[in-house]
Amino acid sequence: MYQLKRLEAARFSRKNENVRPFEPGGETSLEFYCNRNNCPMFVMGSHSKKRPHNLVIGRMFDWHLYDALELGVEDFKGIKDFGAAGTGAQIGNKPLIIFVGEKFESVPALALAKSLLLDLFRGEQVDKINLAGIDRVVMAVALDDARLQLRQYSIRFKKSGTRIPRVALTEMGPTMGLSVRRYRLPPSDMVAEAMKVARTGKKKQKNVDSDHLDGKVGRIYMPKQNMDTLGLSKYKGTKRERRESAREASEAKKRPKTATAPATVGGDDE
Repeated sequence: MYQLKRLEAARFSRKNENVRPFEPGGETSLEFYCNRNNCPMFVMGSHSKKRPHNLVIGRMFDWHLYDALELGVEDFKGIKDFGAAGTGAQIGNKPLIIFVGEKFESVPALALAKSLLLDLFRGEQVDKINLAGIDRVVMAVALDDARLQLRQYSIRFKKSGTRIPRVALTEMGPTMGLSVRRYRLPPSDMVAEAMKVARTGKKKQKNVDSDHLDGKVGRIYMPKQNMDTLGLSKYKGTKRERRESAREASEAKKRPKTATAPATVGGDDE
């Protein structure tokens, strides 16, 4: 496992007997080691009379143990056992991952194994990948409710007489049979916290709505207007009346003022 992930892994060479992920309090040291080495995922191998050839795969969330799966290793063959075929893939390239069997969807232990293996082999998440760099396939086959086989093949493109090359698979290792022993699922509150996804949608524009008929509709707020000072367009008729009124007023000013005789009171005899 370390040979497959050595560019992204930190290897411990000493025994850590106090690490027991499936016992109460046994995950404390494991959480410390993962946090110290910035490793959100771990693979731990152990061997005892009760559980020989033991392999534990697990993940962390917020540097607390999220889930773990204990597997028994059978019929193991390493990369070196395949000779030159074991060097058929370049370390660091992303592999194709294939899961064969409906048990990976219906059995909780195998569904957990599928999720863990995907996180283990996929590496860093990227938006694009060069198809020419895909040179190996990781295949997991579910045999029954508690057993699966793990194989790895190198990819070779050979001539086929057409534009599409013929794909040839060569087993390169490691190869192993795995049997499910113990597994630990995360609590529901931790699952809800881990599955939160940040909102990436567009920010809603203020005072803008959408309508099925009009489409995008905007709302504009204006201050109260004083209608007395509102400038209105003048019509021709209104302008003519104003000109006539101004002319009459001008002519009235130019007219001379006439003298008026004083009024008398009384008859002719006076």
